[in-house]
Amino acid sequence: MRKKIALYGAGNIGSTIAQLLAPKDIADVVLFDIDATIAEGKALDIQQAASVSGFNSKITGSNDASIIKDADIVVISAGIPRRKDPETGQFPNRSELTQINQSVIETAANHIKTFAPNSIIIMITNPIDAMCHVVKEVTGFSRERIVGQAGALDTARYKTLIAQELNVSVHDVNGIVLGGHGDSMVPLTGHTTVGSVPILELMSQETLNAIIKRTISGGGEIVKLMGYSSFYTPAASTVMMIESILFDQKKIIPCSVFTEGEYGFNQLFLGLPAVLGANGVESIIDISLNESEKIRLQQSAKTVEEEIAMLA
Repeated sequence: MRKKIALYGAGNIGSTIAQLLAPKDIADVVLFDIDATIAEGKALDIQQAASVSGFNSKITGSNDASIIKDADIVVISAGIPRRKDPETGQFPNRSELTQINQSVIETAANHIKTFAPNSIIIMITNPIDAMCHVVKEVTGFSRERIVGQAGALDTARYKTLIAQELNVSVHDVNGIVLGGHGDSMVPLTGHTTVGSVPILELMSQETLNAIIKRTISGGGEIVKLMGYSSFYTPAASTVMMIESILFDQKKIIPCSVFTEGEYGFNQLFLGLPAVLGANGVESIIDISLNESEKIRLQQSAKTVEEEIAMLA
């Protein structure tokens, strides 16, 4: 029996995930959106590439939430993205999105609880960490079955910027970004290497600081350029997570996970290195942090707590 991936939200991220998944031919894909024409139209467009790309996956779309029924994995990207105000030129930060997106995610969580009660949920909607809390509260799912994208995207940006600066293959760059998905994220420079060589043997602290700054503001940089949120890298990062779960690859991916004592945190979704497998979050890896990293991670957790406090 073929696996089923449900994309709750057929906007730029949801439809790009579908487009990336289809040629892999690893699961049937359904797109749900409150706008039926968008969900159906994008699904049909992707499906009609089957003969060219050579896949047999079925890609369908609807504004009927029952389309997600019995999905193995549900990816939530519905909600209001970071978008530039055409009049002021300003755009909301992730904290300001909290209350706006809460009701959308509550509806999504209820639909998942009804139609896909055995699924694993991947959260993309911002602010990711706070929205994971909403999903857990509504669904009552175990912590293993709710995971936020968070550090998967942040780490992708971090590693790419390092590779570009050094003009080396991104495959040789090892690094990880922890903490909340936002301005308080914590790149672990002490654990960053290129071809097993510590990063500060290859570039100055000043250059690395500039890369970290650009990583932290990566989402905002793209919003300023395009007027709306990025979607190519978020989609690719999500597909990596989906494959690790679907094929029980047990990849270590930094994700927003529910803590139960790890790193000194409790009852809080926070970006930490997690093993993703068939059961979802199968374990959280304990990485040694220096004092500076511990302090910054605590500050990041405080920012997440502030976002959660904004929930109605």
